[in-house]
Amino acid sequence: MDIVPQIDLKAGYLEHKAAIDAAVMRVLESGWYVGGEEVAGFERDFAAWAGTKEAVAVANGTDALVLALKAFDLGPGSRVATVSHTAVATVAAIELAGLVPVLLDIDEFGCLDPAALDQLLSGPDGRHVRAVIPVHLYGQPADVAAIGALSARYGIPVLEDCAQAHGATFDGRKVGTFGRVAAYSLYPTKNLGALGDGGIIATDDVELAERLRGLREYGWRARYISAEAGQNSRLDPIQAAILKVKLAHLDHDNARRRAIAETYDANLEGVEIPRVRPGATHVYHQYVIRHPDREGLRERLKAKGVMTNVHYPEPVHRQPAYQRRVPTGTMSKTEALLPRVLSLPMYPQMTQAQVAQVIEAVRASA
Repeated sequence: MDIVPQIDLKAGYLEHKAAIDAAVMRVLESGWYVGGEEVAGFERDFAAWAGTKEAVAVANGTDALVLALKAFDLGPGSRVATVSHTAVATVAAIELAGLVPVLLDIDEFGCLDPAALDQLLSGPDGRHVRAVIPVHLYGQPADVAAIGALSARYGIPVLEDCAQAHGATFDGRKVGTFGRVAAYSLYPTKNLGALGDGGIIATDDVELAERLRGLREYGWRARYISAEAGQNSRLDPIQAAILKVKLAHLDHDNARRRAIAETYDANLEGVEIPRVRPGATHVYHQYVIRHPDREGLRERLKAKGVMTNVHYPEPVHRQPAYQRRVPTGTMSKTEALLPRVLSLPMYPQMTQAQVAQVIEAVRASA
């Protein structure tokens, strides 16, 4: 029986093996192994692709969020609104920045519900909320128009969590350009993924970008002289060189993801297919169906050689580290959704035969 993995990272490497190997050798032979032109060049390329003036590469996606929040100068203990239905890194980053997460419910598309945000900001605790992080989950844009209008009304900055949405658009404009700053993960599983860890921050605020470059390296303005307290969060130049290769193919890879999703949409039966927000372009970091017997379906698919994953089995507010400790709003939509989500195989190198095997297995098992 052929096995269809939920994701195949090796296939992504093999597709561009010659170019990636050459890029790695270029760095090894350069003698420059921290920072340097490889990182600066990737930053320029990424900013041009993202549609922002600046991009600042860092060690990972969590650090991208942490450093962006630190650069906001919100004050210790300030509250930051985000969702509970997200990778825990979003919430961990808020606390690592010395701030307090406030977790809100989702809308029908699985992203931050603007109505929940409005209720929070207009209520008695709203004055303590100093920033908002909408998460573009699974490759689906959050309602950045409504969230942006609320942030402007209440005078708080928006930090877009674009970890799963490289290249997604809303009203014809790429996510990551709606807020003051955007944080991207470059973890290997992402639409643009390194062969190791990495992250990058995108912004049109030139002064903020310059400050972020200091914060990622001990707060240095001049070498060995810290203008402010910072940290060590540097993207490896080997990873930067690899990412430059992969960035050139990202739009093509996203188009392939959408083609796979369209085939799934047209042929799956017995499950609820992903909902796409009107005016949005989804990039399908994950293709997430909904089914009332999620665990049973998962076992039946595994028996047919189709591997799946669950993103995510528990919302952050119900995880042991955060339970009864982090402020939350009503979570009825989040808690109704989570037991039903299941991620089907999705990666650009999937063959048509693999896509057909997934469809046949779902139709026979749902």
